[in-house]
Amino acid sequence: MAVSEDIIRSEYPLPVYNYRVEIDGETIAFSEISGLSVAYETTTFKESPTASNAAGPRILLMPSQIQQPTISLKKGLVRKTSIAVLYDWIKTTATNVIAKKDIVVRLCDENGDPVVSWTIHNAFPTKLDAPSFDANSNDAALESMELRADKVTIAEN
Repeated sequence: MAVSEDIIRSEYPLPVYNYRVEIDGETIAFSEISGLSVAYETTTFKESPTASNAAGPRILLMPSQIQQPTISLKKGLVRKTSIAVLYDWIKTTATNVIAKKDIVVRLCDENGDPVVSWTIHNAFPTKLDAPSFDANSNDAALESMELRADKVTIAEN
């Protein structure tokens, strides 16, 4: 059965490999991003039942404050950009002048046009890992960074 291009565009999932990451408006290539989640903490309320003759407290779970996400970014170590982008950013935390930045992750279609965007608000680095070194490997050197943020919002483009 032939399926039209419009149906494929609207009803089929997008592949995860075609995305773009912007930190403060500057596009930077990352090989992997994880932790883009929206979650809420829960608060437990206990109240005594009054209308029914049930024993014990009635337990209510309610959403409370939004959980601050932990974002993980991985990228190949590149001579001119790795230190300038990631290391210089985490150094600002060490001097107690935290440079919080907004990060936008855009999932793109086959033409490279953004379809869905995740905005990470007020992110700052908490950890920067150097590549794992192995004399028996010829893999690319990958560095990784962990960020904390206020929240993640999602929008359709």
